[in-house]
Amino acid sequence: MKIYIAGKITNYHDYKNKFTEAEKELTALGHTVMNPSVLPEGLEQHEYMKICYSMIDVCEGVFMLDNWLDSVGAGLEHEYAKANQKTVMYQAIRTEITT
Repeated sequence: MKIYIAGKITNYHDYKNKFTEAEKELTALGHTVMNPSVLPEGLEQHEYMKICYSMIDVCEGVFMLDNWLDSVGAGLEHEYAKANQKTVMYQAIRTEITT
């Protein structure tokens, strides 16, 4: 399956690592991955969204990182994916339980 990764990028210092880790995991499962964190810096938000929507268009699915609710752009991508009948998957939130 071709899968687009959606998650928080703006004002998130470690976004490249988060997206790269997800890409590695999805690739290891045999998927072809579209990773927007590799886009160059310096574009306007609406320009990034145009590119990202095009990336979603060629994918069958969208993988929502666990921080997507903190991102306006990822929220728009989520709605776009659902409106275009893409399979939407969600990263599990990892928490530690201590006793």
